[in-house]
Amino acid sequence: MTTTNVAETTKPVLDADKSRLLHTMIRVRDLDASLNFYSNLLGMKVLRKRDYPTGKFTLAFVGYGDETNNTVIELTHNWEQSEPYNLGSAFGHLAISVPDVYKACERLAAAGVKIPRPAGPMAHGGSVIAFIEDPDGYRIELIGRS
Repeated sequence: MTTTNVAETTKPVLDADKSRLLHTMIRVRDLDASLNFYSNLLGMKVLRKRDYPTGKFTLAFVGYGDETNNTVIELTHNWEQSEPYNLGSAFGHLAISVPDVYKACERLAAAGVKIPRPAGPMAHGGSVIAFIEDPDGYRIELIGRS
C-alpha cells in the first residue's frame, strides 16, 4: 500500500473551485418507509424518483434543497432485496444541523424513530448532539445549531 504525505501534495487533481459534492448513496430495503422517514419526519423534499425496470431498482433523491446548490441523499431500492442490508463498519453516519436537538428528538421519538444516543452535550463539551436511526438502521447525527 502506498501512502502520500499531505505536505508533499502540491496541487489537487480536481479543481476545487469547479467541483462539488453531489450526493451520498445508501441502499434501502423499503423505499416507502425510507421516503416517509426522510420526507415526512426529517422534512426533506423528494426531488426526483425513477424506476429502472431492466435493472430492477429505483433511485429516489431527497434533500433540503435542489440538487443544483445542495448535497442530497440518493436512496437506492433494489426490488429483489428482501433481507436487511449489512451496514458494515466503514460507514459512520450522515449529519443534519437542526435548531433544537432536544425538540427534534422528542418529536422523532413520538413518531417511533429509534434514538440510540439521546440528545445531550458532546462528551467534551460544545454542541448538543443526538443519533437517530432510519428504517434501515443508518445512523444520522443531529447537531444543534449554535
